[in-house]
Amino acid sequence: MKRLFAAAAAVFCVLAFSITASAVEVGEVSAKGAILTTDDGQVLFEQNADASYPPASVTKIMTMLLTMEAVDSGKVSLEDTITASAHAAEMGGSQIYLKEGEQMSLDDMLKSIAVASANDAAVAVAEHLGGSEAAFVSMMNDRAAALGCTGTTFVNPNGLDTDGEETKTTARDLALISQELLKHDKILEYTSIWMDTVRNGEFGLANTNKMLKLYDGMIGLKTGYTSTAGYCISAVAERDGMRLIAVVLGEPDKDSRNSDIAAMLNYGFANYAMAEILEEGQELGSVAVEMGLQDSVAAELKDDTAILLEKAAADGITREIKLESRVQAPVQAGDKLGEVILLNDGEEMERREIVAAESVERKGVSEIFRDLLSYLVMKKQMSWENLTGL
Repeated sequence: MKRLFAAAAAVFCVLAFSITASAVEVGEVSAKGAILTTDDGQVLFEQNADASYPPASVTKIMTMLLTMEAVDSGKVSLEDTITASAHAAEMGGSQIYLKEGEQMSLDDMLKSIAVASANDAAVAVAEHLGGSEAAFVSMMNDRAAALGCTGTTFVNPNGLDTDGEETKTTARDLALISQELLKHDKILEYTSIWMDTVRNGEFGLANTNKMLKLYDGMIGLKTGYTSTAGYCISAVAERDGMRLIAVVLGEPDKDSRNSDIAAMLNYGFANYAMAEILEEGQELGSVAVEMGLQDSVAAELKDDTAILLEKAAADGITREIKLESRVQAPVQAGDKLGEVILLNDGEEMERREIVAAESVERKGVSEIFRDLLSYLVMKKQMSWENLTGL
């Protein structure tokens, strides 16, 4: 009864966090390593974020990243059939109990990995994409290095403990991998599933990420646990157009993992906001083009990504637009036409280029002659009308 009451109290605390979002400081978390970032990599909080620890099944975010990259590049299709090997079928821990020779679509395999953290499905997908598990693990490590991960070594695609070998990574590296995975929007269709089925409805899947129901705005991403790694998660939540990634490694229990993630995310949502480069409804218009086949060219922002600000500063933002009155043809799409400067109490915070939205070619001799002829005809017509009083 005491354990039940303690668990209920912990859930209530998480729910209270998600409702009030009033935290101004995170404080020390129980995790061995932790980090809070925006989805474009801005760090809002960190604690021992560069120390390497085993991530358990959070390893699978790299497995899912390589899978999504293969799908989006056309190398494989979600409709592809994957056949489970004897090796894949012998995986323990969380699984969908694949049998040797059993066939399942990549779509169902990926869903099983994302929702139920299926270790057997992760190996089956790895063998399908890499040709062998070892080759796929090499791909995982190469991709981690390319992303700038400095404390990560993968030894398998699922994060299970192995004899003599152990996957190690850092909270910062997992945030980097999560940021890259989130560039593939479809992954959220999997990680946000609460319950589903495979095998034509015969086998149920329940999401291991219970924060989907406990935290307002939670949309994924992946939990993990082994006795060696402790409780881990890379969690993604979104509110008011701001998406945050919170990672913890080595939590002592589920309640600590949930409460620390809630505290970190609440800190981000309570203290920061996204500011758009242009005010709502504001347009840049166009710039006149001299000697162009068009009289003007439409202007647009080269980068319209909103910027992260402390909420206290967001209300004091002003925008100064500096735009050329006219330019000479030819104009190439992307040519600089001006700048938007964001100021806070007169101090510059951000500067973004305004560029041409399209190309405008310069008039040739024939176009110039045609325009001149048109001008002379119009002038003669106007003179005739003045003489006749028409």
